[in-house]
Amino acid sequence: MKIEKGAGRTSRKGPSEWFTGDVWIDEVAKGAEPSRVRFYRVSFMPGARTAWHSHPLGQVLHVLTGEGLVQAEGEAPRAIHPGDTVFIAAGERHWHGAGPDNTMVHLALQEADAQGVDAMWEEHVTDAEYNRR
Repeated sequence: MKIEKGAGRTSRKGPSEWFTGDVWIDEVAKGAEPSRVRFYRVSFMPGARTAWHSHPLGQVLHVLTGEGLVQAEGEAPRAIHPGDTVFIAAGERHWHGAGPDNTMVHLALQEADAQGVDAMWEEHVTDAEYNRR
């Protein structure tokens, strides 16, 4: 068993290629081989969101605080709140982020594929897509 202390871990700003607005990422855990699990705490400022993306082996989101939005391709955006858990299928194109007037923090759990890829990033979500209800 290994215990990794939280002190000393740093937050990193979400790259502008993957996010619109201010987003902060904290790596909670990264599995050691043979595990390929990736576990993040992601904090979104109001209006901040991911770009369209998918995960080769799927993703689970669990909302900790605030109010957010999540949208799978071909569906309308859906509101998410503290305690909600979202299951995203392998290869499902989607985006998620904070609501327009609230911050939102979620945990994100996904597994990398055999090549180490845990997300395939695409184009940014437009304001029109984000504001669609």
